[in-house]
Amino acid sequence: MHISRQQTESAERGPRARTRKLMLETATRLMQSGVTPSVSEVAEAAEVSRATAYRYFPSQAALVHAVVDEALGPILDWKADVPDARARVGDLIKTAMPRIDEFEATFKAALKLSLDQWAQRQAGTLGSEPQFTRGHRVELLRDAIAPLTGTVPNDARERLVQALSLVFGIEVLVVLKDIWGLTSERAQSVAEWAAAALVDATIREAGNGA
Repeated sequence: MHISRQQTESAERGPRARTRKLMLETATRLMQSGVTPSVSEVAEAAEVSRATAYRYFPSQAALVHAVVDEALGPILDWKADVPDARARVGDLIKTAMPRIDEFEATFKAALKLSLDQWAQRQAGTLGSEPQFTRGHRVELLRDAIAPLTGTVPNDARERLVQALSLVFGIEVLVVLKDIWGLTSERAQSVAEWAAAALVDATIREAGNGA
């Protein structure tokens, strides 16, 4: 069962909230410095016992998931009532990219964990550590292109979401800032242009009966 960020926040306004908040703030600080910390490392930095830390976050994957959800913040709450897919996708990128840029180091640390786990699975050394999964962008992008339902075939809409996934997220900054050396503002502009082009191409294709 999916538990929303709002439900989690509401459920943790009691006495345990301060400890959990301390651990998340400590983990965020470490991840913003470029580290992908273990639960034990966060416990030590936060001066919390390991037993207590593991009660809140039973695995590194659970800890990083929680930190990422906090960092995503308003992106997870994004909603748009505009009945135009192109405008909705543009609004989502305008909302998301400054936040992703602000927490760039945190999202890169999470990406590093995902890549490290992939390498460990390939080598058969991951053991019982739960897999760190990513995928918030899928539902966000599906919501953004929802106005195309009924005018664009299902398989074309799903392909569009998959294509938009390539220009939405931390990977965009890895390519455009780290490889191309673009500024944050220019990287966002390129992402917006690419997303609009993909939406327009999909609509055009559907109109031509392709």
